[in-house]
Amino acid sequence: MTSLPAGWTVVPLDSLQASEPRAITDGPFGSNLTSAHYTDRGPRVVRLQNIGDGVFNDAKAHISQDHFETLRNHEVLPNDLLIASLGETLPRGCLAPPSLGAAIVKADCIRVRLSPDVDPRWVMYSLQRPAVRQWAEHHRHGVGRPRLGLKVIRQIPVPLPPLGEQQRLVEILENHISRLDFVRSTCTATIQRLTRLRQAELNAKFGLNDGDTVTLGDLVTGIQAGRSAGGSAPPAQENEWGIVKVSAMTWGEFRPQENKAVPKSLVNPDFEIMPGDLLVSRANTSEYVGAPVLVGEVRRHLLLSDKSLRLQLRAEVDPEWLWRALQAPSARRQISAAATGTKDSMRNISQKSLLSVRLPKAEPDVQRWLAKAYAERDLEIKRIEQAADSGRRRVAALRRAVLTAAYSGTLTDNIEELAGV
Repeated sequence: MTSLPAGWTVVPLDSLQASEPRAITDGPFGSNLTSAHYTDRGPRVVRLQNIGDGVFNDAKAHISQDHFETLRNHEVLPNDLLIASLGETLPRGCLAPPSLGAAIVKADCIRVRLSPDVDPRWVMYSLQRPAVRQWAEHHRHGVGRPRLGLKVIRQIPVPLPPLGEQQRLVEILENHISRLDFVRSTCTATIQRLTRLRQAELNAKFGLNDGDTVTLGDLVTGIQAGRSAGGSAPPAQENEWGIVKVSAMTWGEFRPQENKAVPKSLVNPDFEIMPGDLLVSRANTSEYVGAPVLVGEVRRHLLLSDKSLRLQLRAEVDPEWLWRALQAPSARRQISAAATGTKDSMRNISQKSLLSVRLPKAEPDVQRWLAKAYAERDLEIKRIEQAADSGRRRVAALRRAVLTAAYSGTLTDNIEELAGV
């Protein structure tokens, strides 16, 4: 850790708790609190979904007053520090809002009642600084669901200046963060509006209207399904055969790097992916099942998988037009409705169902014109999206720099001094 100003120390979170019994506590475990105890009204239960990164998310769950009285050791009061012990972002914490009312924490939610000698906001923001996130990376455990145990959370290092300095720096810090968060929210809102605009463009140019329609089966001569290679493997090297994963067809564009190497003994060259192929994801999440991608330039020796389908188009069908028509909201609704499977995490679309999807009828020259017009509009949308996304990344870098400066004693009112990050 870098040197700190005179009068500062670094202390574990445990040393900042109030001088009362169970000032730091987890929620009740096991049968003491289950979903069966939840009621329509009454004292609140603070769950993992309530604890945002510096913000309390007001997702409501209640228990009866009688049950609350038996769990008062886990009670939450205004300005208590709430820390999630489970999740991708660790440590993640917020302060209990004054409007919360009577409440307790649930399991995996840590309540820290802080000493009056420390500003709760100072401690909360300390959880967001890059140094403590790196510290947590080395201390968390668990596969799939990262966790920081209560013992580790008690040891989170907190740089601590005198109380007056904490309060002064928090005021500057919140001024900077509020402005940065405004810019971030503006960039996010812009990207969301562009997503809606793209959907509107797809619907206007490729969606079903009052005109004639055709089925996908009318536009193709067949569908070629890939084969499974089984097991897991690293991505194929340049001179190796590879087979595409579901993620290669998930994001609206073909991602050839999403593949795994396969032994040469399992290779059938008939399933090699070629430039210009229109592929559809046979199995994916409910949002992406049936998602089409148009293959551009692609490395050799890359194979279709059992979760990918290659559409074999009739000569008069423009591949780019059909790609966009299958992305249109009207087509996506049909595909989602026809997909089968009990879990949203993996749905399937049969070839029969896919071939029955109805699309607008368009002559070849109209197909080419619509595809070209949409490509030009989409390019404009992407330029704005990239600028907004660049703005979000810039804000994130500045936010990290502001937090680092605050907890090293170098923060000033002038955020422009950090603009070189």
